[in-house]
This record gives sequence, structure tokens and C-alpha cells, in this order.
Amino acid sequence: MDATRVTEHPTSFDRPPAGTDPADPRGAFLRPPVAPRDPESAALPAQGRPGEAQGAVPAGDFEHAQPGAEHSGDPDTHRPRPAPETVPPQPGAPGDGGRRAASAEPDRRTGRPLGPGRPTPMRRDGDRLRFVGAATRRIARGMDLDEIVMGLCRATVPTFADAILVYLREPLPVGDERPTGPLVLRLRRTDRIPAERDTEGGFMPAVQPEPSELETVGAERCEVRPGSALAEVLRGVRPVFTDTPSARAALPELLGEGSEFAVPGGRAAILAPLRGRRRVIGAALFLRGPERTPFEADDLLVAAQLATHSALGIDKAVLYGREAYIADELQRTMLPENLPRCTGVRLASRYLPAAETARVGGDWYDAIPLPGSRVALVVGDVMGHSMTSAAIMGQLRTTAQTLAGLDLPPQEVLHHLDEQAQRLGPDRMATCLYAVYDPVSHRITVANAGHPPPVLLHLGGRAEVLRVPAGAPIGVGGVDFEAVDLDAPAGATLLFYTDGLVESRLRDVWTGIEQLRERLAATARLTGPDHPPPLEALCDEVLDMLGPGDRDDDIALLAARFDGIAPSDVAYWYLEPEDAAPGRARRLARRTLARWGMEELTDSVELLVSEVVTNAVRYATRPVTLRLLRTDVLRCEVGDDVPQLPRLRQARATDEGGRGLYLVNRMARRWGATRLSTGKVVWFELNRG
Repeated sequence: MDATRVTEHPTSFDRPPAGTDPADPRGAFLRPPVAPRDPESAALPAQGRPGEAQGAVPAGDFEHAQPGAEHSGDPDTHRPRPAPETVPPQPGAPGDGGRRAASAEPDRRTGRPLGPGRPTPMRRDGDRLRFVGAATRRIARGMDLDEIVMGLCRATVPTFADAILVYLREPLPVGDERPTGPLVLRLRRTDRIPAERDTEGGFMPAVQPEPSELETVGAERCEVRPGSALAEVLRGVRPVFTDTPSARAALPELLGEGSEFAVPGGRAAILAPLRGRRRVIGAALFLRGPERTPFEADDLLVAAQLATHSALGIDKAVLYGREAYIADELQRTMLPENLPRCTGVRLASRYLPAAETARVGGDWYDAIPLPGSRVALVVGDVMGHSMTSAAIMGQLRTTAQTLAGLDLPPQEVLHHLDEQAQRLGPDRMATCLYAVYDPVSHRITVANAGHPPPVLLHLGGRAEVLRVPAGAPIGVGGVDFEAVDLDAPAGATLLFYTDGLVESRLRDVWTGIEQLRERLAATARLTGPDHPPPLEALCDEVLDMLGPGDRDDDIALLAARFDGIAPSDVAYWYLEPEDAAPGRARRLARRTLARWGMEELTDSVELLVSEVVTNAVRYATRPVTLRLLRTDVLRCEVGDDVPQLPRLRQARATDEGGRGLYLVNRMARRWGATRLSTGKVVWFELNRG
């Protein structure tokens, strides 16, 4: 060997020649042309492998180079370069002039240069490795099913194939589920090189070219029969050429009768089963046109890699979709679907997850109707954003609803919630704000367990942060909670929220509360001092205060507009538990209805009031209360000191009683009974005429 010459091994990591258009749509893999030794060699086309085609550079001249000779003009020639992320374009693209056109690679079969827009074949193992790496990265970027299938198609066409058909199982099995019924494949997506159009003259041809044979391939749906040729190919898992007897017999079943003749003959098509973690979930058909170099044996390995990565990605996407669906359903069932319509108060709410990829959180809100036309308003926040946090939130919300049904004071409700959180396990902590609004007295009682304080927006536009003792979070244990009684004037709006609205990495909680107060006041000034802002629009305005970096936590928002019940619409009496009480109740109800101009309801109200009061005085030991409320309906409430709730039953012909509640159930619009700490309340409602 000549001591003045060194050995240089070719590498597959060479970059395309300078001036190559990165936007070339043909997407072929090229080996950069060797620098010409003399002017005569400048017109020789660059070849992918030394000595392979006509006009190639001699092997000895390529592998052995004089240091400092012809490579002296390019100091970076000997340095291997990293593989590009995308497919290197081929020479000869528009805008490169005669130099790049002269270096275009010829067809391996004919020796003639490839036409414009046609990809060159992958002729080296390095090309295939770079293609598989780029394709798998593109497939792996997909998060859902459509993105993964699209990534497979876009990475394959036109670099590896002229067309691709992707069939997926319908329905796709999820995880370890065992599919039921026959195996059905449905065409999910196709992709192909568009028909070439002559745009050299600057305009589209009037007559479009006829569709190629590849554009007619594919059936929408096929059922894989057990023991059929297609079933055997799918069971084999490995990609096969369609010129094999088994694959040729499987094409009519996959593509439909007659469509198999549109598939080019020879090794121009590869059928690759898509197998997930447990079972076959589909198939991919790679096609090349007659004018392109057929597939080689090594291309089966490429198809196998594409099929494996795509199938595993689809499997994970289906699992992710199922988990997202479960999370959405869990969050939807944990939060109230619709807020109740309560007397004397209007409600609106919002919930925003921390992110689209983490839709489950521990924030919740609730509105619970209570006896006496009162309503309990609750908002809470469990630490964390996992499924466990959502499950704990659901248990605490259910406990709060049960405790509210017992009509316990707010501080007692928080005390029992604290005990429940400790029973759920250690480190189960949450904050909670519980309030009870009475529309008759226009008062609200609030107790706090480590939650941000509510904000009250008055009718005149003044917004104030209510001074409520913060208390300790739920789950700490061994602490007392304190309740405060505050005015709730008509027309005012009380806003409950979680810390995700006012606290973020860019601001502390008290700065956020002050910004919230200012935002509420500014919104109220827009509607004037005599008209409160619409409740739904107010919630939207509050959420608009969030900036780009303010979504670190999920947000629960509950707004209550206090309308109250005017004293002129309320009638209240005490009745001694004696035999004359039902007759007195009928007379009082009759006079009140006459004063309200509701005489048409007199007969019904007298009958129902008599039945309910009679049942109350039969067992009561203390005075019975009777209250009539005039709102959008007429509501009657009868309270006594007996905790046992009445039950509707079918009276027998020989029974002397048991028909009172039957009449109430038949004639009233709604009715119910609620247990109190001092007894119970039985109520019914009638529609106003």
C-alpha cells in the first residue's frame, strides 16, 4: 500500500450537498455526490454504491484519497456528520439549476434518470436505518390514534412506498380485554403520492390525468373468517410480499373482490400485520407503482419495524383514551351536573381542570337545598390532582351532603368532615368552606376550614372580602371550627372559589384575592349601581383574569346571587298540639291566601294543611310551626319535634288512617320531609294559578 495514501471508509451520515432544497417533496435518501476530480467528471451522476451503475466512481478512487489533494477545499469532508431528522432531498429539484440536475441518480433498472417528483430507492443499509429512525420518531410523537396512523402514513409516503393502506380492528380491544365477535378490519386511513400535474407552463392542465391503479385499491371493511388466507397471514405476524401464494390469496379478502388485480405484480407490495401487546389489531399494505424499483428483501425488515412501532403506539393510544374517558366520567359524576333551583337565590358555577392531560382534580362545589327554603353552599379542595384525590373528593362531598341533610350547623359539618378525612387515612387533607343561606331572614352563616375567604359583591358595586376565621384544614384533627353570622342583602353576590383562581407561581394568594376583588368591582361598575351584573357573565369575567402562567391548579367557582324572600311573602304561626289545631290552621291559611289574591288555591291548601297538621299534633309534645311562602310557587311547611319521618303507604280498606300523605302525593306539585336536629319538617308545594 502506498504510504502517502490513507483509507477512508464511506459513511451513511453524510449530509446532502450544499444548496439542496430542504423542502423537496420527494423525500428520497441520497448519498452526496463525490467531488469531481476533473471537469470531465463533473457531469457524471452520483451513485449510491461505488461501481454499481454506469458512470460510477471507481472503488479505488473513492475509498483511498490523497490527504490535502482534492479534498483540501473542504476541510470538513472527512468528518462523519449526524443523521438528519428528515429525509435528505434528492438532487434535480426545481431551482437547483443544471448542476443538481446533472447529479440526479438514475433508475437502477433502466439506467435513465428518474423523472421529477419520483423518489429514489433506498440503496444502502444506512439509508434504511436513517429512514426507520426518522419514521419511528415521527410515529412516537403521536398521542392519539389518528396522530399515530397519520404519522405512519406521512413517514412512509413517498420515501418508502407510493401508497399505504392502514386497516384497524373494529372495535379496537383495550388492554387485556378479550374481543367478542368476529375479527373485523376497517380501513382507517390511506395515503398516496398525488397524480403528477404539468405545471411547467404556469397553469394547471384542463384535463386531469386518469387515476392510477394505486388510487383504486382498498375496501372500507372486511371480515376475517377463521382459517382463511388472510387469517393465516395475520397470525404469522411477519410482513410478507404479496407475490407469495398466501398473501396473494389474502388480498381479495382484504381489498375486496377484483381489487387484488390493481396491486402491482412482483415484489411491489408488502402486507404487514399490526400486532399490539396481546393480539393483532390491524394490517398495513405498502404499495409501489410499476415505474418504481420493487421492494427488496431488506425492506421486509423496514416494514416490520414500522408495523411494530405503529401497533404498540396504537395500543398505548387506546389505553390512554380509555383512561382519559374514565377520568372525564369520574370528574363529571363527582361534580353536580346541574345546580338546584332554590327559593330566593340564583346559582352559577364553573370548573376548569389544571390541564387537558390532567382533567381529574380534587376541587369540588355543591349547593344543597335545606328545610325552610334555605340552601347550603359548599366549596372544597383536596390536595393533589390524581385519581386518588378525586376519589377522596367524592367521599367528602357525599359526606357533606349527608351532614347537610341532617341540618347540622356549619361548624358541626366541618367537624364531622374532619373526622371522616382522618378515617380515610393519613395525609388526607382538604380545605372547605361551608355556608347556609336563609332567604327569609337574609342572613348567611359561614364556617371555614383553611380555605380562601369568600368575596361579597354588593348591589352598589362595592366588593369586600368577608372576614371569616380561617381555621385548620380538614384532616388535621383535634381543632375546633368557628362559624360567623353575616348579613346577606338582596341583590348581593357571594363568590366561592378555590385557590387555583387566586394563587400561582407568579403571584401569592393574597395578591390574587385583591385582584379578584378589584375585578368584581370593575365588572359591577359596568352595569350601574342599581343593576347587578348577570351571574353567568360575571363568572366568565372572573375567569378572564387568569393569565398565561396562572393555570397551575384546577379551579372550582360557585357564585350565589341573593334575591331573598320579602317579609310580605311570608306567613308564620305557632300552633299548640291540640285537637283544635287543624281547624285553626285552615282558617289562617284561608285568610293569608285571600290577602295574597290566591283564592283559587284555598280548597287544595285547606285540605292538605289539615292533613299534615293533624299528623303533626298527634305525636308532638311542643308547639307545631306552620309557614306559608309565596314565591314562584306556594310552599307550605309544617314542623314538629318528632324525628321520625312519615312514609307514604297504601292504606287498606279497614284502616282508619294512612291516607293523608296519599292525598298530599296526589295533589301537590312536590312534597318531602326533612329531619332536623330538633325534629322534622314536612313540606309541599302547589303551582300558582
